[in-house]
Amino acid sequence: MNHIAENAAYPKEKDELYRLLLAQLKALTEGEREPMPNLANASALLWQGMDQINWVGFYLNIGGELLLGPFQGKPACIHIPFDRGVCGAAARERRTQRVEDVHLFPGHIACDSASRSELVVPMVADGQLVGVLDIDSPSLARFDPKDQAGCEAIAAHLASACDWQLILR
Repeated sequence: MNHIAENAAYPKEKDELYRLLLAQLKALTEGEREPMPNLANASALLWQGMDQINWVGFYLNIGGELLLGPFQGKPACIHIPFDRGVCGAAARERRTQRVEDVHLFPGHIACDSASRSELVVPMVADGQLVGVLDIDSPSLARFDPKDQAGCEAIAAHLASACDWQLILR
């Protein structure tokens, strides 16, 4: 279930890990304002850098719902209304959702039955919700406050690094 258990290229200590991931993401997005390639690279970077995850990607606020964007992992739900699931709650409340056991979350959407915990971070640019960063894990209580802070910094960088009007409608 741990797709990079032996990946020595990334630090195990979370503060160091997220500093490195953010620095790498800033290098990848430097001079590039297109959202899709930036989100695609971000999902690949997080997939490679984080352990004990089985899905990482983005849902975009398009047409008043969340629409599947770039991701790594198994096929996923395409449309998520704001009133459903962990992603919908993060979008609706514009607040990070860190869920230790998704099976106890009311209205959880089970795209992958192996997922046990989830971290969803809203991305807001110029006061507008542009999407969410969604990360699933097959481990209970996988995400802690350090994961949350690191992923919030990554989401904030992406929110400011992209020209969202290129894809949002």
